[in-house]
Formats: sequence, structure tokens, C-alpha cells
Amino acid sequence: MLLVNTDYISGKELVMLGLVKGSTIQSKNIGKDIGQSFKTIIGGELKSYNEMMNEAREIATSRMVEDAQRLGADAIVNVRYASAAVMQGAAEVMAYGTAVKFK
Repeated sequence: MLLVNTDYISGKELVMLGLVKGSTIQSKNIGKDIGQSFKTIIGGELKSYNEMMNEAREIATSRMVEDAQRLGADAIVNVRYASAAVMQGAAEVMAYGTAVKFK
């Protein structure tokens, strides 16, 4: 499945199939959450949260691709990501775009 963040694919004529999306809500365990809260005092990268968000984006992307495959899509254009804090230490990540078929 081809994923692009543009509204076209060079050299391809596209038929729009519709909006596709995938999402997940991820959190870290309490031990890592406490450790990361100490890191905010001294500053620096919160590696545990980076890992969490990277994993969440991968899951959301995979679910979006599955949604597109159900429609018979060849690609997804205009791929975007959004995230929101659900509660302290937990975040929702959503991937969305437009499923297309090649003519």
C-alpha cells in the first residue's frame, strides 16, 4: 500500500474511495511514568514517551491501511496524523487519509 501526504501520485490517475482512519490510545506503565516525571524537572528528551508515541503511530497507520484494504484501495493520499492527551501519561494517535484506486 502506497502512503503519501500529497493529494496526488505522480503519473497516476486516481479514483477516490473515501476517508480511511486508524487510531489507538497508548500509555506507559506507572514505573516508567514516575521516572519520566523526574526527567521533566531536569529537562531533556522523554525517551519512554517517544517510544510510546512511535508505537502508537505504527498501530494507527496499520489500522488505517487495513481500513483502506477493505475498500480495495491501491494507495492512501493526504495522510495526516493527529494526537491528543487522553489523561496524564496516555495519548490517542489517529492516522487518516483518503483511500484511492488507480485507474
